[in-house]
Amino acid sequence: MPFGFFIIMAAQFFSSLADNALLVAAIATLVLLDSPAWLTPMLKLFFTISYVVLAPFVGAFADALPKGKVMFVANIIKVVGCSMMLFGVHPLIAYGVVGLGAAAYSPAKYGILTEYLPHHRLVVANGWIEGLTVGSIILGTLLGGAMISERVSTQLLRIDIPHFETFIDTAPEIAITLIITLYIIAAVFNLYVPRTGIDHKPARKNPFYLISDFVHCLRLLWSDKLGQISLATTTLFWGAGATLQFIVLKWAEVALGYTLAQSTIMQGITAVGIAAGAILAAKIVPLHRALSVLPVGIAMGLITISMIFVRDVYSAMTIMTVIGALAGFFVVPMNALLQHRGHILMGAGHSIAVQNFNENLSILTMLGVYSLLIKFNFSIYTVIVLFGLFVAVTMTLVRERHHLNVRTGPLPQIPTNSKH
Repeated sequence: MPFGFFIIMAAQFFSSLADNALLVAAIATLVLLDSPAWLTPMLKLFFTISYVVLAPFVGAFADALPKGKVMFVANIIKVVGCSMMLFGVHPLIAYGVVGLGAAAYSPAKYGILTEYLPHHRLVVANGWIEGLTVGSIILGTLLGGAMISERVSTQLLRIDIPHFETFIDTAPEIAITLIITLYIIAAVFNLYVPRTGIDHKPARKNPFYLISDFVHCLRLLWSDKLGQISLATTTLFWGAGATLQFIVLKWAEVALGYTLAQSTIMQGITAVGIAAGAILAAKIVPLHRALSVLPVGIAMGLITISMIFVRDVYSAMTIMTVIGALAGFFVVPMNALLQHRGHILMGAGHSIAVQNFNENLSILTMLGVYSLLIKFNFSIYTVIVLFGLFVAVTMTLVRERHHLNVRTGPLPQIPTNSKH
């Protein structure tokens, strides 16, 4: 991989590290405010809604400017959202502003891969970016959990600047302050993201044109025989993954008696599994065989149900690693295939915006359902069974749709590992 690729990876790592640490800090802030339990998953909902609402515009924005500049602006927006939370704005609103930056960041983050690298390196590049993203999820979640823990936060709050009142008095506040530093580091890396030589077109300013163009791209990708399968798969994966984050926190509390800080360890273990699966997929699944991983998604849903039988920490670590590994193994090839088809059909930024719209609509829907189940006092074990069955059945339907596409005519050609 060229050196510029690793600059892109570093920028992504620090931005994602901060995103995941901030989620833990925001949850801790809600706890301090004595908020009801069903509000916790609403954090992710507020974070995600920008992806859906702004989808027609962020793709055009990402394709209109050099991707590094787009990523820099997005990280500055995240810093603003963090600062709002630090100065007393309700966590849901402040985290929503951070989501605004994330929505602008994502099309640039993924879109630059298809501009900067040849198609035969996309699966490997996605293995890198997913593996590194998962690494940042692990470290970010653990970092957030550590910073809000009584032992670490007490030490950090003892640090004093002579003759200067910081007004930082709680564990979430000191955590958020450090998280702002991570976003600034990511922004510095954004300044060195390489130019790709792509002729960026100025974004159309007419919102009706942008919405109409986005709807056209949406239809185009869903009507493509390969695009619809990879899009359906990644849509399900990200909706399920976001929901699983909160399921694991609640499950660790009920099944293992963990505190919030301890429960983040289980999230980290799941992410270790995702990283392992992503790396394995990048090594052994070429782009033209991406669709062969569909059964893995079905298996992930079924194995998730076994969480209801776990009562000790070692079994919990094993099952979470396996679930993560299956998830990482099947999402990386499907993500690469989706990027390839989207780049061919409509351009990188527009394609990623369509992908984000669908995936985050799935997150909104699944988190909304999860919040309602918690609000109406459903057992976490009932939630886990419903979740696992939903994933398995939906992936089975996606696989059947692919078989139908194969029977009704030739599929679009997927390039092999040839460099041409």
